[in-house]
Amino acid sequence: MTNNPYSSLNDALKQRYGEKVYKLTLNIGCSCPNRDGTLGTGGCIFCSKGGSGEFAASPRLSVTEQIRDSKRRLAKKRPAQKYIAYFQAYTNTYAPLEYLRKVFTEAIHHPEIVALSIATRPDCLGEGVLSLLQELNAIKPVWIELGLQTIHEKTASFIRRGYPLSVFDEAIQHLKALQIETIVHIILGLPGETREQMLDTVRYVNKVGADGIKLQLLHILKHTDLADYYEQTSFPVFSLEEYVDMVISCIEVCRPDMVIHRITGDGPKDLLIAPLWSSSKRHVLNTIHKEFKRRNTWQGRLYVSS
Repeated sequence: MTNNPYSSLNDALKQRYGEKVYKLTLNIGCSCPNRDGTLGTGGCIFCSKGGSGEFAASPRLSVTEQIRDSKRRLAKKRPAQKYIAYFQAYTNTYAPLEYLRKVFTEAIHHPEIVALSIATRPDCLGEGVLSLLQELNAIKPVWIELGLQTIHEKTASFIRRGYPLSVFDEAIQHLKALQIETIVHIILGLPGETREQMLDTVRYVNKVGADGIKLQLLHILKHTDLADYYEQTSFPVFSLEEYVDMVISCIEVCRPDMVIHRITGDGPKDLLIAPLWSSSKRHVLNTIHKEFKRRNTWQGRLYVSS
């Protein structure tokens, strides 16, 4: 039992590995088909120049060097012995297969890495990539994080996601057949979406059998097309109170066995335009926890990371 209104992923990892486990955010210099001209050149409308990897290490360093440097920085505040190698920036299966084999193998054989977490797009999981992931998963657990964002095609077109829902469905089926854990990213607060539409996306992720979900608040960041659209339209964004209510509603409709990996996110403070209240992640998390307690909706079966 913890002091939080629900159990944390940290606690689940402690049970699985016997001690504290942290993610080390790595950067292997991948691009994205939505940026290099294959599908488009501007990326998704909300995507910053860093491709969601603003907090990742430099791709000029080897994987081993990035792990070493990340451990050194982390050790000053949070000493640990076991880590998850998190490949976050851009699309981390969008590269030549032999290069992917090299960097993923280097990470997975590191003695202090207990799992790989690979963020990618569902349209970047070809037969060769899936075969490689299956090989790696036989060595240590591999998690694939898929950027779905929404199930609604009108919104998907607006944000320039670049693939239909059927491609996501096929990717999930392939990964499940290989017994590879899947985590799905969705964004709460996309322009034009109603509360019920957002909940429908969560219900869909439940139905397709994903192992985990990341609930991400929409951040409007400088130098993105979304920022231009926000300046032109001033579309409504969540208040803190509205977002807290939305997150709790999403968690309440999740399957009992669904692992909830994220309930908010970090927007780089020097890039964040709105919502400004989201810059204090700890305050947001504390507010969500307090509201869970107030509603007496704590369920020990839920696993949530900070």
